[in-house]
Amino acid sequence: MAVYTQVSAEALGAFLARYDHGELLSAKGIAEGVQNSNYLVETTADRFILTLHEERTSTEDLPFFLDMLDHLASDGNPVPRALPDRDGVAIQQLAGRSACLIEFLTGVSVSHPTAAQAYAAGAAMGHMHTSLAGFAQTRANPLGADTWQPFLARCGRAIDLDRAGAVRPDRGRAGIGAGAVAARPADSSDSFGSFPDNVLMLGDRVTGVIDFYFACTDIRAYDLAVMHTSWAFDGNGENYNAAIGKALIDGYAGQFALSDAERGALPILARGACLRFLLTRAWDWLNTPADALVTRKDPLAYWRRLEAYLKDDLFA
Repeated sequence: MAVYTQVSAEALGAFLARYDHGELLSAKGIAEGVQNSNYLVETTADRFILTLHEERTSTEDLPFFLDMLDHLASDGNPVPRALPDRDGVAIQQLAGRSACLIEFLTGVSVSHPTAAQAYAAGAAMGHMHTSLAGFAQTRANPLGADTWQPFLARCGRAIDLDRAGAVRPDRGRAGIGAGAVAARPADSSDSFGSFPDNVLMLGDRVTGVIDFYFACTDIRAYDLAVMHTSWAFDGNGENYNAAIGKALIDGYAGQFALSDAERGALPILARGACLRFLLTRAWDWLNTPADALVTRKDPLAYWRRLEAYLKDDLFA
């Protein structure tokens, strides 16, 4: 979440007039994240999130995301749905962007999760994967391993990813690909990755999971590995918390059982997750507009995580 596109109060008032959700009282830009422009909107009726979809989110993909969220919500998962206007239209246009008015979910994100909170977050992801087994739509992963070298080139660097921090060949892209094949179940589910700032909690209870704009059809174990890289380290990627990592996987497995092949592939998949977020964070660091209301995230924090996964089996 971020604010790249500014919206005037007059334009926002006209936008809300399409709905039956009260009149505008206030709107505040949300600076966290890097994907789309988001505002916390308060009306005379309730609170909402207004999302304007920036260039990285394709308008053609929006029906997939919204249908997936409706599917998850119908099965009891705490996810935010896009609200239709009085004509039944959920995807609008505002300030030259596709825009959605989205349900506001209570709770706060945790920057220093406890083991109990990590267990609950893992269980929430496991429940969502269980629900998505019945979701028929698919979307290819736009940031899979085959995109990493071209992505790095776009960042203006010439580093061989097969050698980045690697000692053995199985630690490079080839090894990550082999691990992916081993971990892929017969019916791969939708993958989205849940960082701590995308999970809302009240105490040890998950009250919301947000930001699904990277959701795709891919390996469930890779999704869990992404979550492990984000939850089990501090924000700088310097300190690993084994209790958090274990609680996360235990919570997930309590909802969706992991096969031996999936467990065995987690170390390689976690290395791949580190490479993926190292690259996308580097791109955002280099290309975020100077006037954007956005919190840039340090790409080197994922280099440090990668070094930790290369050194030890953190899933043992």
